[in-house]
Amino acid sequence: MNIADTLVLIKGAGDLASGVAARLFRCGFPVAMTELPHPLMVRRTVAFGEAVYEGEVLVEDITARLVGDVSAARLALRAGVIPVLVDPHAASIREFAPAVLVDAIMAKRNTGARLTDAPLVIALGPGFTAGVDCHAVVETNRGHCLGRVIAAGSAEPDTGRPGVIGGKTDERILRAPADGPVEGLAQIGDRVEVGQTVARVDGCDVRAGTSGVLRGLVRPGAWVPAGEKIGDVDPRAAPEHCYLISDKALAIAGGVLEAILRFSA
Repeated sequence: MNIADTLVLIKGAGDLASGVAARLFRCGFPVAMTELPHPLMVRRTVAFGEAVYEGEVLVEDITARLVGDVSAARLALRAGVIPVLVDPHAASIREFAPAVLVDAIMAKRNTGARLTDAPLVIALGPGFTAGVDCHAVVETNRGHCLGRVIAAGSAEPDTGRPGVIGGKTDERILRAPADGPVEGLAQIGDRVEVGQTVARVDGCDVRAGTSGVLRGLVRPGAWVPAGEKIGDVDPRAAPEHCYLISDKALAIAGGVLEAILRFSA
């Protein structure tokens, strides 16, 4: 396998997908990504999908750029940039003809991935079965198996609960109390205290359930449904973590890298 000629197309450009993209990019793989027209990302400071809004973003030391079509994506690749293409149904797969397709949408279900989409199809998390709709699944649930490559079967079912960080689970997550637009009252990287109002949705307060650093918050003005995750408070309270790809994303990325090397040999 010639890594420099092994194009990897990643569906989704949120923080976990971006961790995968960054690790593969640093290993020499050409990487392109697809996103929705209006993606809803919590950890915006480490998501290449922010390029949809900003045109160009820098995550750690890697640049991603919004492009209009596959031809422009190829030019970006030659320039050493990760192209992000607005393509909600991944219709560009045929034109890209990637050697590897990674479904990193994290929808907890298969939204359209097929074994025939690419010579190697890798899916992240629950909703996929290796050997049925993809060639390999990478475990995304925190714990002993995080990042493990599954060659037959499925990832652990979605628990519906966030993983433990700094001893906190549900209380570190900010959720919309109502349908409506999000108003941010704190910035990513700010120190917040338990009970502090850090955002509003349709005029309703969203209060921190624990003290720490605001690690993520959806883009101000974004419309969200009631119950949607809109933010994340990290009780470890290290502001620099807000601008670094997470340990979870890197573990998953390691699983994707392993799968590519194992199944493309």
